Amino acid sequence: MSHADPVRGNIVELEVDAIVNAANSTLLGGVDGAIHRAAGPELLAECRTLGGCPTGEARITDGYRLPAKFVIHTVGPVWRGGEYNEAALLASCYTSCLQLAVRYQLHSIAFPAISTGVYGYPLRAAAQIACTTVTQFPEEPGSNLRVLCVCFDAQTETIYRQMLSGQN
Repeated sequence: MSHADPVRGNIVELEVDAIVNAANSTLLGGVDGAIHRAAGPELLAECRTLGGCPTGEARITDGYRLPAKFVIHTVGPVWRGGEYNEAALLASCYTSCLQLAVRYQLHSIAFPAISTGVYGYPLRAAAQIACTTVTQFPEEPGSNLRVLCVCFDAQTETIYRQMLSGQN
């Protein structure tokens, strides 16, 4: 992957091939309620057929009423101090989503700051993992995948800009 762009905004409003939903392991709603509300009840109905998703993995569904064609659901780790494989699990979230984007021949994907909300992952550490994983993901020949890191607020956007420009 050559690079990613940080953008500030609401992920449910983006016109991209796929948005990433930082979901819980049931995929049946919760903190990701904004995505479910915007997509409509069909998203929840499809999620019920998936049987959940383990931490660090990803599943893909249609986007339904969203501007995005697909929703890629991933389950980030809950921060428990960093001694429980959280970094590897978080990196796996990004890798799993990117692998699905390549498999489905998507041209654009938008990621939130996975695990940094109610799951408590420290923002700077999570951003470092996100940016490193995305920028080091092996680009497929002929692939033209645009990656957006969607930042909900100015602080998150500043940190992502620093990480993506190499100013750790």
